[in-house]
Amino acid sequence: MARRPPATEGERMRAIWLREFGGPEVLVPGPAPDPVPGPGQVLIDVAHVNITFVETQLRSGRPGPFRVTPPLIPGNGVGGVITAVGADVDSALTGRRVVSATGGSGGYAERAVVDASAPFEVPAGLALDDAVALLADGRTATLLVDAAGVRPGDRVLVEAAAGGVGSLLVQLAARAGAQVIGVAGDARKVDLLPGLGADLAADYRLPGWADQVRDAVGGVDVVFDGVGGPIARTAFELLDPGGRMVSFGLASGGWSPVSAEDAAARHVTLVRSDVPPARMRAYTDQVLAGAAVGQLRTLIGQRFPLERAADAHAAIEARATVGKTLLDVN
Repeated sequence: MARRPPATEGERMRAIWLREFGGPEVLVPGPAPDPVPGPGQVLIDVAHVNITFVETQLRSGRPGPFRVTPPLIPGNGVGGVITAVGADVDSALTGRRVVSATGGSGGYAERAVVDASAPFEVPAGLALDDAVALLADGRTATLLVDAAGVRPGDRVLVEAAAGGVGSLLVQLAARAGAQVIGVAGDARKVDLLPGLGADLAADYRLPGWADQVRDAVGGVDVVFDGVGGPIARTAFELLDPGGRMVSFGLASGGWSPVSAEDAAARHVTLVRSDVPPARMRAYTDQVLAGAAVGQLRTLIGQRFPLERAADAHAAIEARATVGKTLLDVN
């Protein structure tokens, strides 16, 4: 990857601006001041940007886990090379391949400044784009499998199994010795699932998908709910007593309707997945190291140049994507 010289005050870079809430079209390319690292910070020359479903919610102004106030440059996950450091930062960091969260904004751009403690060095043997694709989804999937306590022999149902998190959950659960049932909302996505390690794959848009699962495996022990809404309710009904359900997404537009009272009545545990930041860093290191030695593979389904961030958001919202969606900057 070609490197540019460190930024100086007054330079401009390419970026994507969110100046008002709305549809994908509100993501508009434009120049931005080239950031310069201050004390305790590093500058990353960005090659790839990780897009998450949450970012489409933020852009639209819909309720979500975070709130932002325009105008701003969106984006919370980047990968590239450290090209400059601020005061009191080890200059040996310069030239390292890293992935990093940005703190919630500033990622859809050619360069990003982050705290020097934020980046993760990309292990040898792992491509930078794969590392970016794993940054958010990999640690999330690892956390969820750990929180649910997946054991050998468990029957594990993964919703949205061809998505960024879901495709990794299928692999991790299979590696843990579980019998994995992957469900997705499109025939093309369903066809991908056996290659990821699913023992059974079903299309949850089709009537009777739950009967197909029950006929094949009886009930299930774990549900990873990435869809919410009625699909989450149907998956919940497949759980045997003693089962565990973890909700991590709302691809349907709404969270799981399953209440604590519903779960208690069926002797099912609704698993919480809150962990301290230090644990999340450990999960990130773990997933990057595993991918570097071939224990986990990324599913990068589509890529867009930086200037087409609006098209990337539109594709995600149309549910036309599989796996991870990246913006390529260079």
